Parts: sequence; C-alpha cells; structure tokens
Amino acid sequence: MPSIETLVTARLSLRSLGLTDADFIYALVNEPDWLTYIGDKGVHNLEDATRYIQTGPHAMYRQHGFGLMVVETLSEQRPIGLCGLLQRDNLSMPDIGFAFLAQARGQGYALEAAKAIIDNMFEKTSVLLLAAITAKNNQPSMALLAKLGFVFKSLHHMDEKDAGSNLFELSKADWLKTP
Repeated sequence: MPSIETLVTARLSLRSLGLTDADFIYALVNEPDWLTYIGDKGVHNLEDATRYIQTGPHAMYRQHGFGLMVVETLSEQRPIGLCGLLQRDNLSMPDIGFAFLAQARGQGYALEAAKAIIDNMFEKTSVLLLAAITAKNNQPSMALLAKLGFVFKSLHHMDEKDAGSNLFELSKADWLKTP
C-alpha cells in the first residue's frame, strides 16, 4: 500500500487510508451530506469501498505523493473523517478536501485537520496556491474555508455536465500571514 507521512495535532492523527478502512469508507461515503454535496461514488458494499480506496486515495498517493487521509481522534483512535489534498485533472493546483461523519461535526475537527494539511503542504512542497471546491449550497464547507483564509474566485465546472461548483483559493503568502 502506498503510504504518506502521518500528521499529528493536539487531538487528531491523520494517516494514509488502508484497505482495513473499508468499513469506515462505506459508512462515510453513504452519509446523507456526502451524497448531497460530493455525490454517489458507487460504494454500495465493502468490495466497492476497497475499490474506492485503491483507485482513489492509493492512486493519488502513488501519482502525487499526497491524497485524502483518515482523520482519527487521538483519545479513541477511531476514524471520524477524511481530509487531504487532491489533484484534479481540471485544476492546475491541488485542492483540499474534507468530509466528516455526522457525529464528529461541530467540534472543530475539520478545522484542526485542514490546518495540519495546509501547514504540511506549504512547509514541505513548492506549491504556492491551494484550491478548494464546494457545492454551491454547501454553507458549512464554505464557512470552514473562510476560517482558513480561502477566498472565493469563481464558479468552476468540473465537467461538461456540472452545473458549477464554487472555487476558492489560498496562497502560501496569505497562509503565512494568518495568526
């Protein structure tokens, strides 16, 4: 399995996805908010979840050296979400993605995990600009991006069929200015 550096914060550990995370992935990608804001990834059983891990995050790790990471609480060592970087074919820069189980929302975990991902990326790579994509009506994600310092840039079409998503950007220079 491809692996990337584990990150640790005050309350969280962010690690590479493993095939043993199939149960967690199955649960997460079938939550109502995932289906509403991200979409159906065709993960309808554990075999589909394993395939998703192999063709998504593992492929991203191999190709780019980064990808979505499992976010676990240090206290209970249980997965509560995903957070990490993606490189989409239709974007020139990496973008940050995050999704958390319903019971883990509203506790600052997404903000803490995203800060760790952004700090690590700007510290260890030559990337100067980071993107974020949200559904047009995903108010919780847009609020989180604002807290992180992202600025709305434009409506972005992921493909010909896409009605458009919000594209946000954060520069390394602006990130380094934040307290």
